[in-house]
Amino acid sequence: MISGFGYDETEGVLEVAFHRTGTYRYFDVPYHIYEGLLKAESKGSYMRDSIIDNYAYDKGRRR
Repeated sequence: MISGFGYDETEGVLEVAFHRTGTYRYFDVPYHIYEGLLKAESKGSYMRDSIIDNYAYDKGRRR
């Protein structure tokens, strides 16, 4: 389950915090994908269908 998310438009980085697994940063995410997440009725389904396994990521908090 997602506890929060944010987007850095300049860097194209989407940061997503999950309740159980921590925070992930997804790289080179286009703004329209972030917009889709904002508008999605099910954030988890949108993450699975459009973001996870489609963008490079790292786990951990921003430095």
